[in-house]
Amino acid sequence: MGIFDWLRPTDINKGVEACRAEPGAVLLDVRTPQEYCEGRIPGSRNIPLQSLGQVEAIARDKGTPLFVYCYSGARSRCAVGMLRQMGYTRVEDIGGITGYRGQLER
Repeated sequence: MGIFDWLRPTDINKGVEACRAEPGAVLLDVRTPQEYCEGRIPGSRNIPLQSLGQVEAIARDKGTPLFVYCYSGARSRCAVGMLRQMGYTRVEDIGGITGYRGQLER
């Protein structure tokens, strides 16, 4: 890991692949319910950033791998910090859906 690695954008496509390869992982969309309904990555779960405390309903074990995305990457970055403060140990920010190249569900 280099000193300027934080400047490189996150590749959501690699993140989705990593999530699907990890048994028991949760693909977490932290956008609003309206944004989620407009188009989401298949298999994702929606818990808006402002309701992140509800994550315990889908991930009781603090060791559950959580792969977090939003629209542009700003909310997912914030959510990762909040989830770590809540005690989750395997949390990864995979960025914004705007970079996703796969098919979306509606």
